[in-house]
Amino acid sequence: MTKKLLLIACGVTLLFSSYAQENGIINNAKSPYVKLKSIDMGDCVWTDGFWASKIENAKDSMVPYMGNLLCGDTGHALNNFKIAADLQHGEHKGMNWHDGDFYKYMEAVSYLYSQTKDEKYLKELDGYIRIIGKAQEEDGYLETQIQLNPKVDRYENRKYHEMYNTGHLFTSACIHYRITGQRNFLDIAIKQADLLYTIFMPEDKKYGRFGFNQTQIMGLVELYRTVGDKKYLKLAEKFINDRGKYKVEETPATEGRPMGDYVQEYTALREEDEAVGHAVLALYYYAGAADVYAETGEKALVDALDRLWDNVTNKKMYVTGGVGQTHFGASTNHQLIEEGFIDEYMMPNMTAYNETCANICNSMFSYRMLGIHGESKYADIMGLVMYNSGLSGISINGKNYYYANPLRVIENTRDYDQMFTEFPVRQPYLKCFCCPPNLVRTVCKISGWAYSKSENGIAVNLFGGNKLSTTLLDGSKIELSQVTNYPWEGTVTITVDKCKKQVFDVMLRIPDWAKKSKILVNGKVTDVDVIPGQFATITRKWKKGDVISLDMPMEITMVEGHTRIEEVRNQVAIKRGPIVYCIESADLPEGTKITDVYLSSANEMKAVYKKDLLDGVTVIETEVLIRTNNNDETMYKTVQKPEFTKFKTQLIPYYAWSNRGQSEMTVFLPIIWK
Repeated sequence: MTKKLLLIACGVTLLFSSYAQENGIINNAKSPYVKLKSIDMGDCVWTDGFWASKIENAKDSMVPYMGNLLCGDTGHALNNFKIAADLQHGEHKGMNWHDGDFYKYMEAVSYLYSQTKDEKYLKELDGYIRIIGKAQEEDGYLETQIQLNPKVDRYENRKYHEMYNTGHLFTSACIHYRITGQRNFLDIAIKQADLLYTIFMPEDKKYGRFGFNQTQIMGLVELYRTVGDKKYLKLAEKFINDRGKYKVEETPATEGRPMGDYVQEYTALREEDEAVGHAVLALYYYAGAADVYAETGEKALVDALDRLWDNVTNKKMYVTGGVGQTHFGASTNHQLIEEGFIDEYMMPNMTAYNETCANICNSMFSYRMLGIHGESKYADIMGLVMYNSGLSGISINGKNYYYANPLRVIENTRDYDQMFTEFPVRQPYLKCFCCPPNLVRTVCKISGWAYSKSENGIAVNLFGGNKLSTTLLDGSKIELSQVTNYPWEGTVTITVDKCKKQVFDVMLRIPDWAKKSKILVNGKVTDVDVIPGQFATITRKWKKGDVISLDMPMEITMVEGHTRIEEVRNQVAIKRGPIVYCIESADLPEGTKITDVYLSSANEMKAVYKKDLLDGVTVIETEVLIRTNNNDETMYKTVQKPEFTKFKTQLIPYYAWSNRGQSEMTVFLPIIWK
């Protein structure tokens, strides 16, 4: 009996060990072509500082407010499931992708549980899952926008976003299972995935171009990683293989939406060298393809992803990390696109679209590339997005949202009444609600991006006050404490609280802006190469109590655009550390036009932390020049030497603009060099 109990105990221990190693946001613990593996959700908990305050905001405001919206009559998302489940009467309301919005919200709630272990989140999720389970049809189909519309058949037209909703269902269900160990949501996802396989795996021209907004690729790979059924990986790969395979022509399945480059179907992914079309569709697609590569190791796939990441980052991305330059435009193949990429270096400021979802997807794609290549440049982009064009999508109080994130706003220059997703101020609810839950779930999960597991150690990807308790890939335990006031200060202290006795690596990301950074271990200089834009790897026998000190000087810098970016010629943006700054009319004399504000290279700039401004931010204090003889609004005019007045003011972080009422704003400013 004793021997039998011992065997059972050993089996339970092994099961727990396996379970504990495979609960990352991306479950790449066994992915053979990944260099940096995910830590488990809940391994890293924010304790103090910037991200800890955002998590508190998420608990107190972001998530409860969003829940009230989506579970009430305003958002109507839960009502759609209730109606489909015959639990109440009514009709479908919201966009065709509204189911996916609700799944993203559920994912955010799951992440909060991983951070807090508060049982109220589990009870909330269980209630939603019961309703969703009742809404699911016997064969697994679950799409309320179709189920509640008797005029439309299943998989009739890709514009109904069935793939998008399905992908977010799969991802949210996998996350829920990894965090809770409960199968109730996962079983719903498996049932839907099995149906998807029977329809889309056979070679059928009718469904060959159906992918459209392809979150299902990421979701299918995560389902494969979670349950081990390889058919889900095969189906994910097929969705990639089908793009660019069929003639681009209008069919009953494509009517009503643009085709070709708009949905990345004109050129096969493995042959593509330019990011085209709808930016969200593109970056979800690239992220899914990165997940597939992590499992298959196909060189043609990763080569294409390398080209596309470079094209996005170095030729089509804004200084804020925002992507998707325009609402309406054309690709370089002269095909209609919406909400997406246009020509390289064509970067308008005032009409910059930069959908919040696209910006978040940019960081998601980079996170996957970080794992694949193990290079810190990808984490640089993750941080750039999250501190700038990501957080600009939500107000300081967590209750108002931007869909688009321009770099310049001038009053009375845009007819917002004719626009659907662009607004002069953040909105308490967006009819197109895809961005808010995407951003909020990312805020709630970003602790899972903070560290990765290397072959024999730990990589520090993002900075913030936190405690890490995880296991290295060899199963040994490691605990770290990180103390920092980043992003306002560049000093980071990491203390080893527990570790193995053998040699292992600590990899510190040195951001590309962090020139002249220094690393000390226990107060002594190391011989480690500290190069901006790379990981600095410290290899040694560590022990409890060892202290790593990283000092990254945060200089105030002026950033100019590439010579081909006509929109910012003779202008500069101000940046300090990872934070991009802007000037807002709230900090200028009343009636001042933002276009009359100039910087002078001769004027000092000073970083000052103001705890009572915008929930606590570091501003850049300086003296600007305001042009006074620029009242002629004719299109072209004879110019005289400009006249200026001086004004002492401040620049604020871009993410925090528009929290003090409607205002003008600009990131790039003309400069007078002296």
